[in-house]
Amino acid sequence: MKLIKAFIRQRKMEEVFRALKSNGFCCMTMAECEGTGHYSDHEKDHISTKYPYTDAYRVIKLEVLIPDSKVNEIISVIRDNARTGYRGDGMIIVSPVDNVYKVKNESQGIEAL
Repeated sequence: MKLIKAFIRQRKMEEVFRALKSNGFCCMTMAECEGTGHYSDHEKDHISTKYPYTDAYRVIKLEVLIPDSKVNEIISVIRDNARTGYRGDGMIIVSPVDNVYKVKNESQGIEAL
């Protein structure tokens, strides 16, 4: 199993979400975040009220747990729908997951997804 973390522009979230759903990726977590980096969008930078010592930009962090066999597919869907071609389009991180446990029952691993 893999954990996909994608940091994308806020304005692309709906498009990415719809594309993921239509490609069978039903379950995900989304969170609004602030970040800095070489890929920041200087036209959209703002002074962060949470981190006042830096210029920041707002991004969406999307997290999805998937079987190993779906990694290339989900990366393609996210890239194709999040890309603008400009600096600040974000990044996708793929991490291994040792196991997953459902809270409501005793399922684990792929069955828990």
